[in-house]
Amino acid sequence: MNLRETNLNQLHQHTYDVLIVGAGINGAVSAAALSKKGLSVAVIDKGDFAGETSSHSSNLAWGGIKYLESHEYLLVNKLCKSRNHLMESYPSTVQEIRFLTTLQKGFRFPALFVYMGTLLYWIMGRFFTRFPELLSAKSIAAREPVIDTSNAQGGFEYSDAFLHDNDARFVFNFIRGAMDNGAIVTNYVSAQDAEFTDNIWHINAKDELTQTPLQIKAKSVINACGPFADKFNDTLDNTTEHHHVFSKGVHLIVNKLTKVDKVLAFFASDGRLFFVIPMGQKTCIGTTDDKVDTPNPQVTDADRQFILDNVNTLLNLEKPLTMDDIISERCGVRPLAVKGNSGESDWVQLSRKHAVDVNPEKRLVSIFGGKLTDCINVGNEIADTIADFGMPLPYPKAKWYGESSEAHKHTFLERAALIKLDDLTPSYSSEPLSERLWRRYDINALQIIDEIQRDPKQAEQLMHNAEYLRAELHYAARREMITKLDDFLRRRSKIAMVLNSDDILSSPGLIEACEILFGKQAETKLAEYQAYVNQTQTE
Repeated sequence: MNLRETNLNQLHQHTYDVLIVGAGINGAVSAAALSKKGLSVAVIDKGDFAGETSSHSSNLAWGGIKYLESHEYLLVNKLCKSRNHLMESYPSTVQEIRFLTTLQKGFRFPALFVYMGTLLYWIMGRFFTRFPELLSAKSIAAREPVIDTSNAQGGFEYSDAFLHDNDARFVFNFIRGAMDNGAIVTNYVSAQDAEFTDNIWHINAKDELTQTPLQIKAKSVINACGPFADKFNDTLDNTTEHHHVFSKGVHLIVNKLTKVDKVLAFFASDGRLFFVIPMGQKTCIGTTDDKVDTPNPQVTDADRQFILDNVNTLLNLEKPLTMDDIISERCGVRPLAVKGNSGESDWVQLSRKHAVDVNPEKRLVSIFGGKLTDCINVGNEIADTIADFGMPLPYPKAKWYGESSEAHKHTFLERAALIKLDDLTPSYSSEPLSERLWRRYDINALQIIDEIQRDPKQAEQLMHNAEYLRAELHYAARREMITKLDDFLRRRSKIAMVLNSDDILSSPGLIEACEILFGKQAETKLAEYQAYVNQTQTE
């Protein structure tokens, strides 16, 4: 019996302290915090973990410098503090990166004025990062020749943070941590409706893979459905102070455009921030910011052309990028928390605030908005909220986040050195194997080492340019609840981000990967993925 089946069988057997509906970043940190603090926790999601907004970000953990323009100083101060805490807590994952920003002539503010904003940002960031620099157009061209400075007035370079791996991986590690603390977690289980009777929530759910109904009992419920939070509240007949409006964000991934490992920042033709972001051997470009009415947006040719036109205008490329250069796409909505029925005028200001609405009579919590940078604060806030329901936390001061100790890391690195792990790093890899494995799996990376020691073939790359070992696949099959092939290719790893679908499907190692992940269901799961790819290509 695999991990999902085991957890699925347990869902209906207990009355949990907390049921969390939704396993994006808000649900994941809530689960990690509450389970570590001693409550019994169940988590369900109608899709895969981090399957919506949390897997479509810019992979940045930044302090919100753009909110200085709208005078949201308290928000920026809070986000800078949160960013610093993330960097301290996850030094292998959340790392400082320089932003090289170019301002065009005629921009709404002079370069010196905007630079003064970066100094304020650095001060609000408690001097945690490197000092910002004011740059002339000539200096920008010298640092990064790919930038077209012909119409530039100048710019600056400052620091923020980014996720070294993809956002979905970061979210999943909170889910995995919750499971390690005893939480019962399942993907592809939807909440159909619920009733609060006899001081207990009775949630009617459904296994989306088999259509099998099941009932879950819990003393409290957390609505962490992200862009679908309003819909779930409607199902519960729960009225809230906040609701969501949606902004669509699109990114395109292309082959690497520059050797400089910095984020190139501009203001696009619509006046909003536009990034060229390093992604290993690839580059992520975008984003868009368009109001939409649905939480299920699609990338349009207009989205693609907007991004391509801007990058071709802003960079001196040997050959302009075209649709044929697109390797993969990221498209999701930003669920923006607003009060009442308003929010149109506060579009920018409210776009990164989170809000928590509480129904204490029914012990129901709804989370609106938020961002990756603020995730630790969300986890702590939810834990305090549940405690306020009269549900004491057995271990209220337990730390539920962060990498393992330096001593644990030293033990891993010693083991890695003994088997000369880094000597096996492929030439195309962006970093040594030991660094990558520690960042992905923390102390559990020792299990990967054990696999390789038993069988050196476990250190082989199954798919060229995928930066994934055979041993990692075996680990994923045991511990990462991979239910569909896309779960692995798109969210547990970023293979589907750096390789186009044709290259993935033609990879000689794909069949073996499916056999490791799915056993006797390998061919079925591969066919399912092929159908999914065909469907997305026709949309």
